[in-house]
Amino acid sequence: MSHQTGIKANDALKKLFAKCRDGKIRVLKISIENEELTPASSAKPINKWQDDYDKMVKPLIVENQPAYILYRLDTKSPDSGYDWLFISWSPDTAPVRQKMLYASTKATLKQEFGTASIKEELHGTVPEDVTLEGYHKHKRNDTAPVPLTTAEEELAELKKTTAATDYSVETRHQTLSGVAFPVTDEAKQAITEMAKGVHEYVQLKIDLEEEKIHLVTACDVSLDKLPTKVPSDFARYHLYNFKHTHEGDYTECIVFIYSMPGYSCTIKERMLYSSCKGPLLDLIQSLGVTIAKKLQITGGEELTEGFFQEELHPKISLHQPKFAKPKGPPNRGAKRITKVQELTTTGQES
Repeated sequence: MSHQTGIKANDALKKLFAKCRDGKIRVLKISIENEELTPASSAKPINKWQDDYDKMVKPLIVENQPAYILYRLDTKSPDSGYDWLFISWSPDTAPVRQKMLYASTKATLKQEFGTASIKEELHGTVPEDVTLEGYHKHKRNDTAPVPLTTAEEELAELKKTTAATDYSVETRHQTLSGVAFPVTDEAKQAITEMAKGVHEYVQLKIDLEEEKIHLVTACDVSLDKLPTKVPSDFARYHLYNFKHTHEGDYTECIVFIYSMPGYSCTIKERMLYSSCKGPLLDLIQSLGVTIAKKLQITGGEELTEGFFQEELHPKISLHQPKFAKPKGPPNRGAKRITKVQELTTTGQES
């Protein structure tokens, strides 16, 4: 399950964090030992960050063992000092329990180090993901223009071929599958990052006046806290990465949740959320998110582990119920008795 573990940085790690902020450390590897975040190794800068990268990061990658790596770039921010790259190393071959432990503690580590200093994140499951080449590939993918949905392509083509038009990028577009409201760049970025494993939970809302879809929050949230994220008086769209085990195997499934409290919402809100759902799902999947299940709920209390398990892995009954003979009409009286008459043959005496 996805939840915060309560594991904190020990004193030795906190002292190294201070040196990191002073620029005295180029790379810092952090492990979880004895239920504490503890420094595993560190190194001072020698050359430019690109020259130091592979020489310092590659030796820190251990097969079958997850770890966190903080790597200092050479750029600075006015408010937060040096910019840092946060590398989350979680090999596919590592034990499931270890991967879940590190995934659940990541948010705590980032908070203790200082999220403002972490300018970029890199997640790796094979060594090639966290090399310098892998980092550059991640950057290229991150800055590449996002794919357009069919509705967005049609709108772009309409803008090109129409001499005088009132359409703009912000204009909603009617399609057969629903209403495609513009999605803000911030919301698209959060969805793209969720596809890369940066976030476990993303919540989106429709601004009824602007007729745009905005990001509400993108974060890591435990399953027991997930119901508190669902508003009781407003509709919302949610994406949640349900991390669990099924038949002994570790599994991650991203589910799309459409929460509609019911008649506490206005008619306009209910209609727009229902109409925008289809085009939004197309956009989400075009940004790299594979949706395992689409769910609709009325309240957050429905979001339990059992609910997700049943929706994602429904139990199939191998025993077909016997056909039950329907009962007859009530008050029809006693059954009619049909008397069978005996047939007799009368013969004449000869």
